[in-house]
Amino acid sequence: MARLLRNVLLFTVRVTLKIRVLGFWALVYSCCAFYTCIVLLKLLWSIIRRPLKTFQWVIRETPPACLNDTSLGTHCYVRIKESGLRFHYVAAGEKGKPLMLFLHGFPEFWFSWRHQLREFKTEFRVVAVDMRGYGESDVPAGREHYRLDYLVTDVKDIVEYLDYTLRHPSQLVKSSYFFFFQLSRFPEFMFTIDDFKAIKYLFTSQTTGIGRKGCQLTSEDIDAYMYVFSQPGALTGPLNYYRNAFSFLPLKQEEVKSPVLLLWGERDAFLEQEMVEISRLYIKNHFRLNIISGASHWLQQDQPDIVNTLIWTFLKEGESRENYRN
Repeated sequence: MARLLRNVLLFTVRVTLKIRVLGFWALVYSCCAFYTCIVLLKLLWSIIRRPLKTFQWVIRETPPACLNDTSLGTHCYVRIKESGLRFHYVAAGEKGKPLMLFLHGFPEFWFSWRHQLREFKTEFRVVAVDMRGYGESDVPAGREHYRLDYLVTDVKDIVEYLDYTLRHPSQLVKSSYFFFFQLSRFPEFMFTIDDFKAIKYLFTSQTTGIGRKGCQLTSEDIDAYMYVFSQPGALTGPLNYYRNAFSFLPLKQEEVKSPVLLLWGERDAFLEQEMVEISRLYIKNHFRLNIISGASHWLQQDQPDIVNTLIWTFLKEGESRENYRN
């Protein structure tokens, strides 16, 4: 009798787990289908309004001068040991000084940290990396090469080389692009519509863009993004980050044991401020949150002076805490 009950219990548990897994993927693909329908309607409307311009896009052959600005640092390359991939990065400041490593998001590349490279190079060895699949870094083929554990290992190996020692429904809505990016090839195509209008929109529109209260992107800044993402295949690597996102849920919970400064744009169009409280739970060291008034998702470009000042303050406070302990 006991064995029968145990078998029944095990069977029930297994069925429940399978139902949860099936429910999860049903939600993912349902959201993907819904968002794809919205995108297709936008595409149809664009074709109706501008039938010729919609499918025009240009590969930029020559990089704008700002990408070779020597005040930002030196362009370097490193082939890291774990993956064998070659990474491009821009570095400034004296070697031997403490490392300050800048990692960008989508759709960005090392250039998004230009204001911080200039600001912190006097006291730090500042390094802005083109992440795997971006810019001049290697672009491995196949979405399996963009798994989260590979990306974490990339950062670990880069740091060693440089010698340095979904609970909110509103967030689900703001993250709807995650679902659309699960499709193969179609998201890349949509970004090329009307000569990469979607990328320009992300950085310049009233709802998501830079410059509402801070710095305006110059035409040369925009040319830099157009140059990088207009190259053949330049969008597939970045989008593969998202295509692997659901394969690693739920994430293993790890505690962050280093001091953390979290800067948040008040008008971030992609992240809810409630997510800050969730992040705080995993930080077991000194934690400071600064919500920057009027700032967008791209806050290090939007309000660089404020961001740089907050970083300096946090670093100086860290030195004071260390001196106090010693």
